[in-house]
Amino acid sequence: MSTYETIVVDHPLEHVARITMNRPEKRNAISTPMRTELLAALEAHDLDPDVRVTIIRGGGDCFSAGYDLGGDLMAEPPFHTAPGDGSWARHVTQNWFDFWDLAKPVIAQVHGYAIAGATELAQACDLVYVADDARIDYPIVRVASPPDCEYHAPLLGMRRAMEIMLTGGAMNGTEAVAAGWANRSFPAAQLDDEVLDVAAVVAGVASDLAQINKRMVHRQAEIMGVRAAIRAGSEFQALAGHQASVEAFKADPLGTMKRVNAADAARREAKAARNASPADPS
Repeated sequence: MSTYETIVVDHPLEHVARITMNRPEKRNAISTPMRTELLAALEAHDLDPDVRVTIIRGGGDCFSAGYDLGGDLMAEPPFHTAPGDGSWARHVTQNWFDFWDLAKPVIAQVHGYAIAGATELAQACDLVYVADDARIDYPIVRVASPPDCEYHAPLLGMRRAMEIMLTGGAMNGTEAVAAGWANRSFPAAQLDDEVLDVAAVVAGVASDLAQINKRMVHRQAEIMGVRAAIRAGSEFQALAGHQASVEAFKADPLGTMKRVNAADAARREAKAARNASPADPS
């Protein structure tokens, strides 16, 4: 079995593999080594006759805080991307398309929060299950750029995409299901068991048939223009990098996001206080 530094792989059920992102001290921030290891593990599972489906989840208190803004995201990437303006967006978009192109299904299990790039990782999976109280958000659209992999309009529709692009689109797990971002939500304490139940059903289908079913859906989506629409977003992500406000963001990306997240947390607390009934014992 391969040894990884940023992920842990186990096999909780017959024919079911599970990848746990294992950087809890960094809130499972998605570094280049992590993306490399995720791809390596999934590709290994594609070739392993004992694996029919893989679950991806986060260790610790969240799924992932998004891309690791404290490191060089294009240092020793898992595959080559043509250099030049927009190379990062093109690279990460292809990274998540590679998940779609796997033969075997991948399930995202989201608890705590999934921020920015973490939402791209989740949408690269074939099925998405979330905790009711999960928090999904894309705050970076308010300070830096459109998403690196712009899945929102093709997968969620124009109205929901527009709201996310202009506000960051914070939503909890039940709202994510209603928006089409996730398949179902469950109470956080039941999420592990519920996802394993789904995985067991998926694993009950022979891989030679499951890969045809999966490929059919992705091929139909491609004919409908989903991939072309997502790729087009790379151009706008690159364009954003030349704006004056984004140049200011680049001077301190991690600090800026910490300030944005703190302001968002304060706004949520103020809203909760406004909505609380005076008679509420809590």
